[in-house]
Amino acid sequence: MKTLQFKTNINCGNCLRAVTPTLNDEKAIENWQVDTTTPDKILTVSGDVTADQVVALVEEAGFEAQPI
Repeated sequence: MKTLQFKTNINCGNCLRAVTPTLNDEKAIENWQVDTTTPDKILTVSGDVTADQVVALVEEAGFEAQPI
């Protein structure tokens, strides 16, 4: 299992509700969280998933993610 971090534009509770089903449905993701209190809105993902997969999932939900 690895932990990846991303800068995102997921910045509020409604954004979290929008992205939750997409990230929760990915079986390779064991857990994830977004720190909406930081300027970069850091998404931390743990599991057997690649950075490209996470970016694609976040974009599918209508948001942006950049690996850091």
